[in-house]
Amino acid sequence: MADRLLTRILDDEDSDDPILSVVNIIDVFLVIIAGLLIAILENPLNPFAAQDMVVIRNPDTPQMEMIVRKGEEMKHYKSTGEIGQGEGVRAGVAYRLKDGSMIYIPEETDKATGTSSK
Repeated sequence: MADRLLTRILDDEDSDDPILSVVNIIDVFLVIIAGLLIAILENPLNPFAAQDMVVIRNPDTPQMEMIVRKGEEMKHYKSTGEIGQGEGVRAGVAYRLKDGSMIYIPEETDKATGTSSK
């Protein structure tokens, strides 16, 4: 009798239950969904983020693109590969130091005429 009780305890009737494998599959899908949500929230172009940002794709190539997000407005700029032209005046001089940093020195302008004094 004790032998029969011991074998009955050792027999696992739940191992043949097909619903257990479905529960395991649901657990796997929940982990995958959580991973995808984290990836979406970490994306710099996340529509739910509050900060403004600029993303530059393919820098220094003719196919360069710039995406600017300010608040809820998003603008997409594509490079044409051409050098820009236009009217303007010299605004100052920029120097690159040995450590790689840049210094900008604005030119003094005549406030009455708006032209540089040099």
